[in-house]
Amino acid sequence: MKKTALLPLVTYPEPLPGEALAASVEFASKAGFDLFALSLEADFPDVANALSRLLLDVPEMIRRAEAQSRMGGEALLKAVATLATQHGVESEAGRRRSAQELAGDAAAEEARYFDLSVVPMPKVGEQGRAIAEAIVFGSGRPTILVPEALVVRGLRRAVVAWDGSRVAARAVNDMLSLFGGMDQVTIVSVLNEKPLPADDLGDRLAAHLIKRGVPARALAVELEDQPIGATLQDFAIQDGAGLLAMGAYGHSRLREFVLGGATRTILEDVRLPVLMSH
Repeated sequence: MKKTALLPLVTYPEPLPGEALAASVEFASKAGFDLFALSLEADFPDVANALSRLLLDVPEMIRRAEAQSRMGGEALLKAVATLATQHGVESEAGRRRSAQELAGDAAAEEARYFDLSVVPMPKVGEQGRAIAEAIVFGSGRPTILVPEALVVRGLRRAVVAWDGSRVAARAVNDMLSLFGGMDQVTIVSVLNEKPLPADDLGDRLAAHLIKRGVPARALAVELEDQPIGATLQDFAIQDGAGLLAMGAYGHSRLREFVLGGATRTILEDVRLPVLMSH
């Protein structure tokens, strides 16, 4: 049975760029996913008072902003339908209105009703990253981040970032559930980034995957003079992988959500499709 992915569409303050949208639909086509495109539209509270009406006409500003978001969503949904037809992807569409600061939570709630999310990652703009982060940590479903500058590679080669953790194990399971018939899975453990529980943890996972009929090998790589997320993506690209699978780390500290190093650096700069599981 084909999997259906939620495709969240940012509409405000700027709509999702067409290049990022096209890359995500193309990825879904290569992966064999159906799509449910969700327009995330702004709903601003009425905070007007007599003074704001007199000086700024706040109600009119709100109407214009909401209309901008709504029209942007309509255009994006039409673009998805066109691209999906071109790529042979089955697609449906929906809309969700929410306060701007709650758009990520709204997307995460919607994502729970699908097999996974395919999240476009434009080169610029903080809103797309915020939506991605909320879905990764709040949906309970695997999330695939697709870069705007997508270089199409086959999805039969993948790299797994492996540290023996719970979230990394979940990423492996999600990857195998979503992508069958892998030609090669490379399990990568990064040295000198943090203490690892054992020296042979990659070999143990490779042995398990081989027993399941998945061609696998384990490698250890040194952390280069750059963030760990860049090291992992550089290795995956050089290895010819079409996908990097990894666990996503994050915890709350003084009401601020703090991301793990690899999670943060990849969310900031996605270079190939990255499956994140939490």
